[in-house]
Amino acid sequence: MLNSDQTEIDLPPTHSESESVFSDCGGSRAGSAEDGGGVGLCAQSRIAEPGEAVKKDLQHLSREERRRRRRATAKYRTAHATRERIRVEAFNMAFAELRKLLPTLPPDKKLSKIEILRLAICYISYLNHVLDV
Repeated sequence: MLNSDQTEIDLPPTHSESESVFSDCGGSRAGSAEDGGGVGLCAQSRIAEPGEAVKKDLQHLSREERRRRRRATAKYRTAHATRERIRVEAFNMAFAELRKLLPTLPPDKKLSKIEILRLAICYISYLNHVLDV
């Protein structure tokens, strides 16, 4: 936060216009008259595609680590959450359909999933017994 007396934040010194960020590349500046006005080889080697660095970082990782990193992305998480939501809805609809087929008193009694499964097992065994007699 700046005081009323301060007008600028103290920042570390930066490169001046005469210096180049490529000054450690053999002393010549990128685009100087020495290399014909074009971008020097050192400058070309430092300019890369944005995804290229990520690809190089991922090459040395194991398959499992690459999978973990891919699954950590927001895009993957939202897609996974959507798939999971659809799966759970289908699962709940299947339980609702099964519940409609089972006789209970009262007929609209709320049952848990485990109660639905246990009641279904008992009802199936009862129907088998009725058919065998």
